[in-house]
Amino acid sequence: MPEIDALLDQIVPAAEAAVAAYGVSVLTRAQDETAGATVRLGQRLLARILHRGADPDPVRAGLTGLAGAGTDRDVLALRRAELRIALRDALRDSPGLADQLAELLPEPPAVQAGGERSVALAGNNSGIISTGDGAKNTLHQ
Repeated sequence: MPEIDALLDQIVPAAEAAVAAYGVSVLTRAQDETAGATVRLGQRLLARILHRGADPDPVRAGLTGLAGAGTDRDVLALRRAELRIALRDALRDSPGLADQLAELLPEPPAVQAGGERSVALAGNNSGIISTGDGAKNTLHQ
């Protein structure tokens, strides 16, 4: 089963793109050929989440809140967090949903660094990454 936080990092931007393109009507709108790939992906993900057989209201409320957030950065950040929490709860409460959604997502690009002293990182880093000449790094614990 995919790790939920990593899966959410892919689902939330796609869901947000669908909401930005269509607002709350994303919940019922049919696929539109002019929609971008990310919007269509968001629509497919949301359709799977909302029709999974469990109560869709928390996710629907998160989507509605995000659609109405406007341009205020603080409100937008709050609504994104609310949607992420609702999606996380849906993934935790619906066995197999994470696997179904992971199948819809594209393969992540291969990590590749190019150029002298470049750094490629797959995943998270909690330490120092330094490529400078004569760099002195100190890690305080």
